[in-house]
Amino acid sequence: MTTHILLLLVGFVLLVKGADLLVGGASSLAKRLSMPDMTIGLTVVAFGTSAPELAVNLAGSLSGQNDVVLGNILGSNLFNTLFILGAVALIRPLTIRRDTVWREIPFALAAGVILAVLATGSTGNRGGAMGLSRMEGMVLLGGFAGFVTYTFLIARVRTSNDPEVRSLTSAKTALFIVAGLLGLFMGGRLVVDHAVEIAHLLNWSEKTIAVTILATGTSLPELLTSAVAAARRKSDIAVGNVLGSNIFNILFVLGLSVTIRPLAFPPSYLLETGLYTAASLLLFGAMFTGERLKLDRWEAGLFLCAYLLYLLFGLR
Repeated sequence: MTTHILLLLVGFVLLVKGADLLVGGASSLAKRLSMPDMTIGLTVVAFGTSAPELAVNLAGSLSGQNDVVLGNILGSNLFNTLFILGAVALIRPLTIRRDTVWREIPFALAAGVILAVLATGSTGNRGGAMGLSRMEGMVLLGGFAGFVTYTFLIARVRTSNDPEVRSLTSAKTALFIVAGLLGLFMGGRLVVDHAVEIAHLLNWSEKTIAVTILATGTSLPELLTSAVAAARRKSDIAVGNVLGSNIFNILFVLGLSVTIRPLAFPPSYLLETGLYTAASLLLFGAMFTGERLKLDRWEAGLFLCAYLLYLLFGLR
């Protein structure tokens, strides 16, 4: 057991560091190709915080680990919305821009609704069982392409929010990209293999360990990014990071995973899908209760309580 836990932790470290190196190298490459910092922020940097989920899901998909793929995505999105936003706003209430309220939050909500519709619709059924086909995976990827296109079309350059992109030497750029990819690959493999072994040793279901330990571990970049942004009083970056990750997770990561290998969608996952959709709706409603366009401390407390109740009663 101890060996599995240590290797799981090593996997998480490799995932986080691999994502950091990959973003640094890819950002430098984009800078060398004369891409604007704003564009780099909307693509490469935004991709970085969800790279651990992508690495774990690809490893799980290739191994046919259905619960790892679904549990990691839905668990991460619940952790992002209820725990990260709740914890950060409890320390410092988050003021959210109007365009975030009317753009990113509805997109994050729509992603959950689309997933539920695809999983339960007739096109996703196989012999009466719910599931996601390759065609539905491509629908999710198409939704992600639409979101990215829309974001680029309406994006306005805000100098204060532009990422600080370092231009590295050619050798360092290549080294960072290669090392980052290797870290993500090795970390994803270690996390999936040893999380499953721990679940078996503890007599836990693979779903339980996926929506808790895996989801928390792969969401560490989102937690760190949002906490640092909130500490620097950049609330909109803290919230936008979480919402962007949620959209990326469902539409791109899950869409790509399903395109690689179709998935069964056990009815038990309707709980997580419904809770994520409800949490997104709750976040939208919180913008119009108490102080407008702000996630207040009492609302943050509700988010944290909701996540705790899910852990206590939702996994039985």
